[in-house]
Amino acid sequence: MVMKPRAPADAAAAVDEVIRPSRLNCIDLSSSDVRESVSLLKQACLDCGFFYVVNHGISWEFMKEAFEQSKRFFDLPLSEKMRVLRNEKHRGYTPLLDELLDPDNQLHAGDYKEGYYIGVEVPEDDPEANKPFYGPNVWPDSGVLPGWREIMEKYHRETLEVARRVARIIALALDLDIDFFDKPEMLGKPIATLRLLRYGSGQISDPSQGIFGAGAHSDYGLITLLATDDVPGLQICKDRDATPRIWEDVAPIKGAFIVNLGDMLERWSNCIFKSTLHRVLGNGQERYSIAYFMEPSHDCLVECLPTCKSEKNPPMFPPITCATYLSQRYSDTHADLTQYKTGQT
Repeated sequence: MVMKPRAPADAAAAVDEVIRPSRLNCIDLSSSDVRESVSLLKQACLDCGFFYVVNHGISWEFMKEAFEQSKRFFDLPLSEKMRVLRNEKHRGYTPLLDELLDPDNQLHAGDYKEGYYIGVEVPEDDPEANKPFYGPNVWPDSGVLPGWREIMEKYHRETLEVARRVARIIALALDLDIDFFDKPEMLGKPIATLRLLRYGSGQISDPSQGIFGAGAHSDYGLITLLATDDVPGLQICKDRDATPRIWEDVAPIKGAFIVNLGDMLERWSNCIFKSTLHRVLGNGQERYSIAYFMEPSHDCLVECLPTCKSEKNPPMFPPITCATYLSQRYSDTHADLTQYKTGQT
């Protein structure tokens, strides 16, 4: 990919940024006190849309195994990783600088991270496979990484169940039936994408120069479940319009998921619940994280929820299908695949 220097639009503001630690609510999925869980989650969703989830049922030993397998992949030679380059369905490897999340402020054309997308497996002969974001996954050769696919498929399945449990609490927090998001057209057949991420060692971010591990952005869909190693880097900004922006460090918690709401849920809730700006700053240490993006089904119509509108608060957005919305957002932030095919990497 050809990199073109870009002057940050608000470099002066970046120099004056305020950094402080964040305090997020913690939701215990093993708790029998549903009312307390709903209250804590609702407060977090109204405040910043970020919270921790603990005791979710996935063992720390298995999460560590998933991180070890992620490292095995990213340690492969670049030539081997490019064999499984992401396709039009957003499955497979995303190279360094492939994604540009904050074009107004990033000096170089992309984030300083590598990734790997794994979605819900849909066989090629299934009619659904023709739809955006559905289809078969792209897997490394089993001779190169024996057992790798099986670990990732298991992690995908187990995290999907955690995401569904979180969505039920969100439904209650929105005064909906607990199974509102379980409907077939919503999370019955979701677009659920696991993404492995590595931020390289030696890379130090510099906001004043527009250099980031991941540029400032909000996520696109319903919710994201993020597992991280013990290297810090994630920051959130509750008020994107503040001058200067106040960024808060989100500390990693062993075995916990950091959960955040996406733009689609903010849209669904008529902006009552928050989809918050966040970014990753590299500090020179290698950092691994595993993000799980949970979206409704391809054909789901995202329109203002009945509990989130009134005569005084009418819907702020027109209805849109999930696939249409996601396709536009991915197109805006990812490099054109033809650049790789023509050797412009």
